[in-house]
Amino acid sequence: MTQPSDTFGEWPLKRLLTEVVGSGPKSADDMTREQAREALRRILAGEPEETTLGAFWLANRWKRNTPEELAAYADVMREESVLTAAPECDPVDCGANYDGKHTSALLGVGAGVVAAAAGTPVVVHSGDGVPTQKETAYKHVLDELGVRTDLEPGASAEMVDETGFGFYYQPAFNPGIDDLFERRDEMGVRTFVNTIETVANPAEADVHLGSFYHLAFAKKLTDLMAESEELEFSRAIFFQGMEGYDDIRPGYTKVAEWNAGEELVDYEIETAEYGMEMESEDLAVDDVAADSAAITEDVLAGERDDQFADAVALNGAFRMYARRDVDSLEAGLERAREAIADGSAQAVLEELREF
Repeated sequence: MTQPSDTFGEWPLKRLLTEVVGSGPKSADDMTREQAREALRRILAGEPEETTLGAFWLANRWKRNTPEELAAYADVMREESVLTAAPECDPVDCGANYDGKHTSALLGVGAGVVAAAAGTPVVVHSGDGVPTQKETAYKHVLDELGVRTDLEPGASAEMVDETGFGFYYQPAFNPGIDDLFERRDEMGVRTFVNTIETVANPAEADVHLGSFYHLAFAKKLTDLMAESEELEFSRAIFFQGMEGYDDIRPGYTKVAEWNAGEELVDYEIETAEYGMEMESEDLAVDDVAADSAAITEDVLAGERDDQFADAVALNGAFRMYARRDVDSLEAGLERAREAIADGSAQAVLEELREF
């Protein structure tokens, strides 16, 4: 990571607002890569006055960022804020929406542990109460399970190599973005920061697993990856997860699959095809952090045979498929269920608690 320099180019945020992005959603122009790079460098250096920064974020939201702009933002974030620590293994990078879930169980921890037990290392990363929703994310479920989360990146990498599953904490690996917390909170709406933080890739993984609300957003993210000079993902899978998170929704789920140098491919999966009869409301919980942790613990111990057990197994299978450790979700499901039945998944959880 390098520090923002004291000198910038010719485009302070106020000038970008008045001459490029700030004229409204229909008449605004897009920024060049260099203009977008300069903008985030100034933001990370703390230069813009609060009103100017807020106006700039809103202008970006209204006009909608191009993949080139997002790639520029992601590259500057990686260059000037992200502290990476790569484990010896090559995990699947799971960077779900940092602002979390508020209605349905967060099953990505259980899915990641099951995948790890089956031989697919998994990395998850999140902050703590990130705007705008400030709801339950990976950290909170892990805290409830008694797993350390206040980790420096090097320790996170060791966790992955020792257990197969690792957590990276945003304040530790992405401090420049974390420093924007209060200003983001004051905005009250999502900004482009909510997008780029999900692809920070602190473990230098080759494969990314993420989520989207609309298919066009998945296309924008894979175009971001293709245009980025800092991100080296060769493969990414996004799906229309529950509450925008990386949990496959019951029923039909739209999936977008991308490999570097190839066109994005989209398709649908249906949970009923895998013998899973459930609806989205079947995965609702009252206390997302506490209930998700309790459900995860029971599933990993083999003490549940219900919709939550099915959902954890399917999401675990998807992580195996993303890394190409299995050729199909059916094969992944078989491995996931074996890892639960033979105690391997529960053993990984115990290793995480002891780390």
